[in-house]
Formats: sequence, C-alpha cells, structure tokens
Amino acid sequence: MDDETVAAVRRGVLRLARRLRGSRSAGALSPAKVGVLGYLARHGASSPGEIAAADAQRPQALTKVFTELEAEGLISRSPNEHDGRSVVLDLTEPGAAALEADMRERDEWLAAAFGALGETERGVLRLAAPLLERLSDHPAAKEQG
Repeated sequence: MDDETVAAVRRGVLRLARRLRGSRSAGALSPAKVGVLGYLARHGASSPGEIAAADAQRPQALTKVFTELEAEGLISRSPNEHDGRSVVLDLTEPGAAALEADMRERDEWLAAAFGALGETERGVLRLAAPLLERLSDHPAAKEQG
C-alpha cells in the first residue's frame, strides 16, 4: 500500500474517531471504561491481563478502571477456576446496558452523518466496515517481532 493511501486512511479514521467521541453526552463513560466493557461484550469473561493486552496496556494501568466499573455494578469479579491466584472479570446486565446506551449516542450521530452520503458511498462504507475491524485486530509492530 502506498504511503499516501495509508496516510489518507489514518487521517480519516482518526478524524471520525474524534467526531464519534465528541458526539457523546457529558456524563458518558470514559474511553477506557468503554474499552473494557466492549472487550467483555465481544469476548466474554476474561482476566485483567487479557483485557489490558488487547489494548496494549499493563493490567496495573487499568486497575482503577476495573475498580470503578465493579463499584458501579457494570462488571463482576470472581475467582479464576483454573488459577486461584487470579480473577476473572465479566460484564453485568447493567454494564451491557450502559455500553449499549453509550454506543447508541454514537450510532445516532453516525446515522445522521450517513444521510449526507449517496447510496454508493454508503455501500462502500458497508463493505469497508469489516475491513476496518480486521485492521483493528492486527497486532502492533512491537507484538509481531
């Protein structure tokens, strides 16, 4: 892929991400909390290490986030059945509802923005969406080697 295309995709994705973040209400979940809840929604019960690794962080960097989410009743913590020294975090029903509400705000903004596009442009984005998901799952350069 040529450098110009790579830069254009990067710029577009970053600008869109900023607009989506800006479309949220003042009391919305923090990006870190959305990241944890989203991971648990996609992958199910997981260790703090698994969640942190998915975001290229250390579990200690998310300790406060995990504690706050548990105190808010959005996640639950239980002993790991396979390793009594560790815990497993899981999404609660209120956590799933909070994540859904947060995503709904972004979806509303995005749906309105799609109205400014033609049918062909919306079709291109429909095709690009799974590709963007695949790109986001690609390991970082430091993880590869």
